[in-house]
Amino acid sequence: MERREAHDETTLVVDPARLLEACTHLRDEEGFDVLSDLTAVDYLGWAEKGVAGYFGTRAGRDLNAPATEGASVYSQGFARSPEPKPTRFAINYHLLAVRPGAPRVRVQIWVDEGQPVPSVIKIWPTADWHEREQFDLMGITFEGHPHLRRIIMEDDWEGHPLRKDYPLGGEPVRFSGDE
Repeated sequence: MERREAHDETTLVVDPARLLEACTHLRDEEGFDVLSDLTAVDYLGWAEKGVAGYFGTRAGRDLNAPATEGASVYSQGFARSPEPKPTRFAINYHLLAVRPGAPRVRVQIWVDEGQPVPSVIKIWPTADWHEREQFDLMGITFEGHPHLRRIIMEDDWEGHPLRKDYPLGGEPVRFSGDE
């Protein structure tokens, strides 16, 4: 397990095989009784040539004047290449404890394409809808989910619209006057 502190939040990076153990401990021993959100992030193509990010400054950054390699300390951001990620998908469990002054905790696991993830429904029943949403839109399979099926897209929909490899096409539009 890895622990990181950033943005007033603690992130615990956990091995997927120990996810249920870590989540049970956080609920029973640490008092994190609410799963407020479960999100998946697709890092397909991350850190490949042509991908860049920014270091922000106190003044933010001007989207109309992106930084370059030779940016000065006083520019709106510093160009940088992102660091490689361990696998394609990161799954983040955002936890809350209902008590004054409780910290924010995020449990994060990393999985590859097609790798199933244990369902946390028995720990936090609200995971039902969150896991179904990630299954529908990202194609993440949650083992042990009692009724894992699409929740937003039609049952016969092909693909997962929030994946980076999902085609960006659409249906052709027919305008009046077109033959």
